[in-house]
Amino acid sequence: MIPFPEGISPDIFTISLGSFKFTLYWYALAYVVGIIAWWRIAAVALKRNSLWPGNIAPMQAAKLEDLVTYLVLGIILGGRLGYVIFYNPTYFFNNPVEIMFVWQGGMSFHGGLFGVATAGFLFFQRNSVAIRSGADLLALGSPVGLFLGRIANFINDELWGRTTDVPWGFIVKSPDASKVCGDLIDPCVRHPSQLYEAILEGLILFLLLVFLAFRKKVLKDPGFLAGVFFIGYGLSRSFVELFRQPDEQFQSPSNPLGFFIQIGEMGLTMGQILSIPMIFIGFVLCFTSSKNKTA
Repeated sequence: MIPFPEGISPDIFTISLGSFKFTLYWYALAYVVGIIAWWRIAAVALKRNSLWPGNIAPMQAAKLEDLVTYLVLGIILGGRLGYVIFYNPTYFFNNPVEIMFVWQGGMSFHGGLFGVATAGFLFFQRNSVAIRSGADLLALGSPVGLFLGRIANFINDELWGRTTDVPWGFIVKSPDASKVCGDLIDPCVRHPSQLYEAILEGLILFLLLVFLAFRKKVLKDPGFLAGVFFIGYGLSRSFVELFRQPDEQFQSPSNPLGFFIQIGEMGLTMGQILSIPMIFIGFVLCFTSSKNKTA
């Protein structure tokens, strides 16, 4: 077992000037750096016309600044509403004002993905950008943000995995993570599922997408890269859900593993249910990509 690193906390620094107080959190920094990284990667890809169908980029790199504005709104609104709808609808139905309290935590990747897809579609439609090539552009650098977000989850001491006795398990200090450890409360050792996700859906998926885009030039087949992203994330998330501690609201004495759909001792978590359509859509995009070279 590995002790949780001492000396790290959710906040990077705090500035206090009289009644004014500003705190920069790792999770917020992950969002900012992830968006900037995607921006730069997308700009590099757009400047290489040879990567795209007909050797013409789907849009000018100068338009990325406007697209980023759309995407930020999509991430925040989609991520928050996704969490409210998918993970805790009863609580927020009874406390609707708290839907706006995003600083208290509670964001859904699948909701954020829907928000980004909607924002991107609206932008591409308004600017006459081919939808499938636009989707490839959105997918290309997205794993960077996913990687940083999961690292921030680890630093925040949240979203831990299930209890374990593997030698790389971490001793968790967070009361929220410790209170369901049962006999393992002292010490409470858990899978570092945040790091599993950072590696699979972040680092490995990013390297794969960059390799396919810049070396194999799959951007010439619109939709293929987006399809690989959907499949890669869906499979990674579904796998890590086997080791991830489910949200408390899904657990009960008869369902300690937090399955959203339970059949006997087996079942599917909410994360897996939301990932299955992603995998299906990904395969559809990949199989139909060669038929849309001008799409």
